[in-house]
Amino acid sequence: MDNDSKILVAGANGMVGSAIVRNLESNGFANIIKGTRDDVDFTNQDETERYFCSEEPEYVFIAAAKVGGIMANSNYKADFLTENLQIQTNLIQQSYNFGVKKLLFLGSSCIYPKFATQPISEDQLMTGTLEPTNDAYAIAKIAGIMMCQAYRQQHGFNAISLMPTNLYGFNDNFDLQSSHVLPALIRKFHEAKVSEAPYVECWGDGSPMREFLYVDDLAEACRVCMESYEESQHINVGTGRDVTIKELTEKIAKVVGYDGEICWDTSKPNGTPRKVLNVNKIKSLGWEPMVGLYEGIRRSYEWYKENVII
Repeated sequence: MDNDSKILVAGANGMVGSAIVRNLESNGFANIIKGTRDDVDFTNQDETERYFCSEEPEYVFIAAAKVGGIMANSNYKADFLTENLQIQTNLIQQSYNFGVKKLLFLGSSCIYPKFATQPISEDQLMTGTLEPTNDAYAIAKIAGIMMCQAYRQQHGFNAISLMPTNLYGFNDNFDLQSSHVLPALIRKFHEAKVSEAPYVECWGDGSPMREFLYVDDLAEACRVCMESYEESQHINVGTGRDVTIKELTEKIAKVVGYDGEICWDTSKPNGTPRKVLNVNKIKSLGWEPMVGLYEGIRRSYEWYKENVII
C-alpha cells in the first residue's frame, strides 16, 4: 500500500475497524474510506455494489461483522450466521468484481474445535467439533476463510484471512447482554464499586483459560499482514499466553478498585475449557504484541469511564 492508496475499512466505527483506522493514519495513510453502517448496509448486495462503484477502493479491510459474547451467540444463532455470511460475501465478491488489489478478512479464534490441541495452530481448522455456544458464528467465519481461498485459487484474487483471539480495547461493547467477557466484567465491577455491592457474580466456575489481545495490537498485525503476508492459509493473531477467567476477574477488580467478594454461578456455561493460539506464524513476520493485559485493562477502563458512563 502507498500512503495515497484508497483503503476501505469496512466497519470503521467498531472496535476493530476504528483501531485499524487509527493505525493506518498514524502510519501516514491519508486516503482512508471509513465504511460505517451510516454509509452503507453491507448485508445488502445492491448497496454494497453501489458503494464500491462510488468509492473505488484499492485495498479492503473487512472489520464489519455482527459480534457478541456467549449469551448473544447462544440466543441469536440465526442472526449471527446470516448477517455475517451476508456481510463477508458481499464485501469479498464486490472487492473481486471491482479489481481490489488486496483484501484482508478478519475472523475469530472460535473457528477452532472445542477440544483443539493447545496452543492452537492454523492447521487444526475443521479437525473436530465446534463449541456449541458459538458454532453459528464460527461457521460463518470458516465460510469467509474458504471464500477467500476459493477466490484466490479460482480467480487469482489476493485475499488473506486473519484469526484473532479474544479482543478488547477502545470502542468495545460494554452491554451486559451482548458483550464479551472482559468488557462485561469491567462494567460489572465498576457498577459494584459505585453501588458498594458486597459481591460480584460471574458466570461459570472461573476455570476456563482465555487469551486476550489489545485491539491496537491487532490493528498493527493487520497492517503488517496487508503489506507482507501473501499466503492462502489463514494466520492466527494473539499473544500466545492465556489466563484463567478467575485470574482475569481478579485483575479487573484490582484495576477498577473493587474490594468486595467474587462469587461464581456454576449453573452458567464455562464455554471452551482452554483456548490459546500458536502465534509463531504472525511473529515470523516481525510482529509482536506490545500492550500487556493489566495495562490493556487499565486503558479500557479509562475509556469506559470517559465514554460510556452517563
